[in-house]
Amino acid sequence: MENLQFISIFLELVVGIIAILAAFKGKKYMFGLAFTFFVYVVYDFSKIYLFNMGGILPVLFFLSTVSALWSVWNIYKQN
Repeated sequence: MENLQFISIFLELVVGIIAILAAFKGKKYMFGLAFTFFVYVVYDFSKIYLFNMGGILPVLFFLSTVSALWSVWNIYKQN
């Protein structure tokens, strides 16, 4: 089961990297999705390795939700 968790983290990282690449190709709204998935990676690692991040995780999740909302709104507007 632990392997599945690390595979999931790796895939979150890949999604974030692909979103960054898309953002640099002119789709600036993809930075929001990249940020969201990088926050997922940080969160997952903090849970696995028991990092004490204090009150920063709720703030990161709020910011990642806002950035994901901004990204999908811009995707919606383009279609």
